[in-house]
Amino acid sequence: MGIRDFLSKQFIDVIQWTEPEDGILAWRFPMQDMEIQNGGKLTVRDSQLAVFVNEGRLADVFAPGLHTLNTQNLPILTNLMNWDKKFESPFKSDVYFFSTRLQTNQRWGTATPITIRDREFGAVRLRAYGIYAYRIADPRVFYTKISGTRDTYRVADIEGQLRNTIIGRIADTFASSQVPFLDMAANQVELGARVTEFLQPGFNDFGLALDSFVVESLSLPDELQKLLDQRIGMNMVGDMNRYTQFQVAQSMPIAAANEGGGAAGIGVGLGAGLTMAQQMMGAMRPPSAPPEAPPPAPPSPAPGGAPVVPVGPSAETKFCMECGKAIPKKAKFCPECGAQLG
Repeated sequence: MGIRDFLSKQFIDVIQWTEPEDGILAWRFPMQDMEIQNGGKLTVRDSQLAVFVNEGRLADVFAPGLHTLNTQNLPILTNLMNWDKKFESPFKSDVYFFSTRLQTNQRWGTATPITIRDREFGAVRLRAYGIYAYRIADPRVFYTKISGTRDTYRVADIEGQLRNTIIGRIADTFASSQVPFLDMAANQVELGARVTEFLQPGFNDFGLALDSFVVESLSLPDELQKLLDQRIGMNMVGDMNRYTQFQVAQSMPIAAANEGGGAAGIGVGLGAGLTMAQQMMGAMRPPSAPPEAPPPAPPSPAPGGAPVVPVGPSAETKFCMECGKAIPKKAKFCPECGAQLG
């Protein structure tokens, strides 16, 4: 390289990065044909880590702070480049910044219900969703396995992988917990902590740390939810006899008011009302106390003091159509009201 080419080269004195927006996990400092000046400054802010990569090999990792770039502060890079003495010339390496901030409000959910064996309901198909938060914990692992040499690596690039990892582990978590569905729904905080324990190793494999995991909702598919609602309703009813009495009493006015537009409808409505009333009275009556028949009324004495023999329908009597009094069958006029008999 000639002196003109050397003088025309650009040297980097300060290396730093300020995140322009949310959702960036890794960013490569734009080197192009530039080289890092010996004694240059590297600024790593809080919530950041910086990694030097030389000739495809990961060298040094820098924590937050202000670093001077020389052989004393680049021990691994110095060893890789076989510098046996302090270098005085510029050098070239790729510098990657990693954001270690918490990536919050990441959504997860079961696209299709997962089947688990419930101790109380048997086989159950379950839906669940919630949020989680994670951060980069080991930039070496994340660079080697995930981000690589890309200029920018975003949250959206790994979102699908993490979501599928969560769903896969969640099914195993629910199945191994042996906790009934109703207890899961009532203890979602403890369930989230248990899921976090199961998920942490999978996140560590990517160089990530799972900071929090929240189960916002557990639910059943619509058809199973209806069956569960019916079961809950039956448990709330408790005494079926009292529930039947209540239902019959509520139905009586409706059945009696349903006249149907004619005499037949009235009869049907009254008949249905009487039948329901009998059912209700039968349900309310204690089985050990059968109803007692009223005693027969004694016959009223006649005006002359002789007992009156009750007259009932027989072959020798008939009834007046006007006043309803029992009269001899052969009488032409009613002795009570004087009506002419046919």
